[in-house]
Amino acid sequence: MGRRTSLGVLVVLLAIAGWAVSLWLPEEAPATRHPAPPATETATAGPPPGPASVRAVRGELASLATVARRPEGLVAYERSVFGGSWADSDGNGCNQRDDVLLRDALEVRTGQQGRCDHDVLAGTWVDPYTGRRLTFTDLKEPGQAQAIQIDHIVPLSEAWRSGASRWPEDRRRAFANDLDNLLAVDGPTNMSKGDADPAGWRPRKGFQCAYATRWVESKARWSLAVDDSERRALGEMLGYC
Repeated sequence: MGRRTSLGVLVVLLAIAGWAVSLWLPEEAPATRHPAPPATETATAGPPPGPASVRAVRGELASLATVARRPEGLVAYERSVFGGSWADSDGNGCNQRDDVLLRDALEVRTGQQGRCDHDVLAGTWVDPYTGRRLTFTDLKEPGQAQAIQIDHIVPLSEAWRSGASRWPEDRRRAFANDLDNLLAVDGPTNMSKGDADPAGWRPRKGFQCAYATRWVESKARWSLAVDDSERRALGEMLGYC
């Protein structure tokens, strides 16, 4: 057999072997990959708003009603008044945690769980509050699952103090699951933020414009009020836009 013939036979045998191996190798869960954002942005921050947008946000801030920082006679806040666990508000089969994790990820591996076709199993995120890159290999492991959390930009207790105490139960549940008021963030950082408003807690400087913008838009969308120190802090953060 000539040298060229031998090489041809070898190529064919290697191709057959590769095909055979592919038959028994397990398939990985589907993965969705997104390009990493520029260093000055995060996946959730987006580009800084232009001058016209900043003027619009400042206008919204000025139009918000004013409330006392500690309103008198307010019934004590309880988490249960905003409903229980995450809901599937858009009816896509997945709850809001999986929706937010998928939306905010740089790279994500998902699986099927019940009706949910994007149960998030692993992935990489950038925490908008600190700018740190977060990578998790098994979000079914409790420690890793707690290390990335879904934060209410306007906390539920803050909403309660600024108008939600007068809402019916279904409106409070809708607010608690509003995707535009939710972010995937570093767990310990979220715990340090707690229920503080912008007068008591701020993210890193590079995210303060986006944070203040989303805070104001959320309060305007839900007709919530602001107190004086909160208004001043939001105005200062919008100065970084």
